[in-house]
Amino acid sequence: QVQLVESGGTLVQTGGSLTLSCTASGVIFSGKVMAWYRQAPGKQRELVGRISSLGMPQLSDSVKGRFTISRDNAKNTVTLQMNSLKPEDTAIYYCNRYGSPYAWGQGTQVTVSS
Repeated sequence: QVQLVESGGTLVQTGGSLTLSCTASGVIFSGKVMAWYRQAPGKQRELVGRISSLGMPQLSDSVKGRFTISRDNAKNTVTLQMNSLKPEDTAIYYCNRYGSPYAWGQGTQVTVSS
């Protein structure tokens, strides 16, 4: 059915930048509020930010000013641009529909080292 695929995660140094991408089969993102989440070891999954159907991003306080979300409906993708990365950003990052999630994908690992 719906399959979400996140990509772009890697090892990056503190202060670096990284862009994560999310795409899907079996669903069209257009018209839906989409979101990025992350889960660090031993922690609950948390909302990183969301983007409205019209492309207006809203980021959580922990990443506000450093991350932003964009979408390309023609490519059916949602992107998380991460700047000024910190070790506490280390987590598995997931995308999904906000509020009414589909089955979760495998996520993509982001590791920020010093």
